Amino acid sequence: MSVSAPGSDLAAEVFLRHGGRLAAAKRAFPDAPTPWLDLSTGINPRPWKGARATPADLARLPDPEAVAALEAAAAGAFGVAPDRVAATPGAEAGLRALPRLLDARSVAVVSPAYGGHAEAWRLAGAKIEAISAGQIAATDAEAVVVVNPNNPDGARHESLAAGDRWLIVDESFGETAPELSVASQAGGRLVVLRSFGKFYGLAGVRLGFVIAEPDLTARVRAQFGDWPVAAEAITAGTAAYADVAWRERTIRRLARDAARLDAMLTAAGFEILGGTSLFRLTSAPDAKARFTRLAEQGVLTRPFPDQPTWLRFGLPKTWSRLAAALEAL
Repeated sequence: MSVSAPGSDLAAEVFLRHGGRLAAAKRAFPDAPTPWLDLSTGINPRPWKGARATPADLARLPDPEAVAALEAAAAGAFGVAPDRVAATPGAEAGLRALPRLLDARSVAVVSPAYGGHAEAWRLAGAKIEAISAGQIAATDAEAVVVVNPNNPDGARHESLAAGDRWLIVDESFGETAPELSVASQAGGRLVVLRSFGKFYGLAGVRLGFVIAEPDLTARVRAQFGDWPVAAEAITAGTAAYADVAWRERTIRRLARDAARLDAMLTAAGFEILGGTSLFRLTSAPDAKARFTRLAEQGVLTRPFPDQPTWLRFGLPKTWSRLAAALEAL
């Protein structure tokens, strides 16, 4: 896919699909200063620092018992029995497997939401409708997808219950709002997705989980075989989920950082629409031009194809760099 030249119209669809397209940004804005400050995703810029896979771990196939230990550690953090947790190579892999595993031919996605859900169900041949949270009870779809807290606007959904249809709750940003989690209730027709990499700042290890009734998690495991995740994911995930003190400190720190980011963005003329403590959704009449001007300074944000006044900002690793870029606007 070709990418627009610097300063041109945002016809570069590559930036509109999802965040993390840093290589495309470098091609589109070759004169931007480096290193780039990538704020296009909602990933903790201060990752968990702990155990990593050893050379010996990397030289052999992951042991199924080690995967089971990882799932048990995650289950403890989620408040659920280990047989209800299946590890996947990222929450993305889990959400794309579910349409093939569930007996549903129609799905309602509470919108706006992460676009991967609708895409996965569309590829599975399902009928898809976009609904508001207030329409969940009224829809006749066989499955409902809710992202909670939501991406991209951070909307929070209370009192979610599956009833007689499948309810898939994507809690990829669940650690930022643990009071909203329904992971401990997963079972029956309630399926929960969790992501490791966003909160723990290790998105590259590709680790996620499907939390569900044991017969469904068994089918998820069968989809991915004996080695669903790599050695790095097993080692880091098993240790990180046991690190309760780090998790609690990080929840508090992210809340402070999100408030700091709000203040900076407001001072730069953005309206804060919402978000989580890992990303903030903003609005500005000239958001399209601001995206380009920030990119020319080596700061990548997240635009939206159907909302041209929106820009989403992740937390910066270097606050002074963002402050300078915003001031230049």
